[in-house]
Amino acid sequence: MSLSLVSVLFGFTFVLPTILGIHISNLNGSCIRCLCHVTGCDMSRGCSDGYCGPFFISRVYWVDADKPTLPDDDPNRKEAFEDCAREFHCSMKIIESYLAKFGKDCNGDGVTDCFDYMMINYHGGRACSKPLFLSQAGRRWLAAYRQCRFP
Repeated sequence: MSLSLVSVLFGFTFVLPTILGIHISNLNGSCIRCLCHVTGCDMSRGCSDGYCGPFFISRVYWVDADKPTLPDDDPNRKEAFEDCAREFHCSMKIIESYLAKFGKDCNGDGVTDCFDYMMINYHGGRACSKPLFLSQAGRRWLAAYRQCRFP
């Protein structure tokens, strides 16, 4: 695994790896910060209603991301998902793996960027082209994304 970026987010230093030798274009520290901000980025968030951690990740999302785990953990252990999703660095591995697998241009502007990643995180990788403004929750995500938008 090669290193592509070292950054700091909310006092945490982290490294964005290149997943399985694949560089995830436009996924950088600023984008990770926005993706976390959009979901509330509560570092102390446990699990509720099937979603866990600072990025509010579901078990299905984790499975689609090929079940990343904490170091030396077993993805088949019952609590492996919850433990990884609640831990910031491990939850980033879930996000990175999912976006490496499902990243695409969701809004048809010819570029796969952080806005597309935000759409993927909201709708899932297979349905990311649906507009967000159609639901109240989608409008909240759009507003939160606009708050943290980066240059």
